[in-house]
Amino acid sequence: MNFAKHFEDLHIWQDARVQLSSIYKCTRLGTEAHRDFEFRGQLTSAALSVMNNIAEGFERKTKKDFAHFLDQAKASCGEVRSMLYAAEDLQYLNTQAAKSLREKAAKLSAGIESLAKHLRA
Repeated sequence: MNFAKHFEDLHIWQDARVQLSSIYKCTRLGTEAHRDFEFRGQLTSAALSVMNNIAEGFERKTKKDFAHFLDQAKASCGEVRSMLYAAEDLQYLNTQAAKSLREKAAKLSAGIESLAKHLRA
């Protein structure tokens, strides 16, 4: 894989890292989401999974394995988006905040898919 030397060089990994930080901020101590342990755990786990699957796939060193892990990352990104709808419905996030986070997650998902397609070409 000659497009990056380290997974940290990948824009999708950098974006996933930002997403994780944003998710943790909206579930921090003092928020309604923080008190909902099951919800918070599911959302933060999904966000962490996006970032970690990109890294793990990159480190596998084969295009086929990397593409597979990108599929997993994309699936977790979808889970994050779904959970953000739940956060809005449960009034853990206001509509504007939830929508903004969903849009960023959708953009990240598209980037992950684009790289996976490139690897499979």
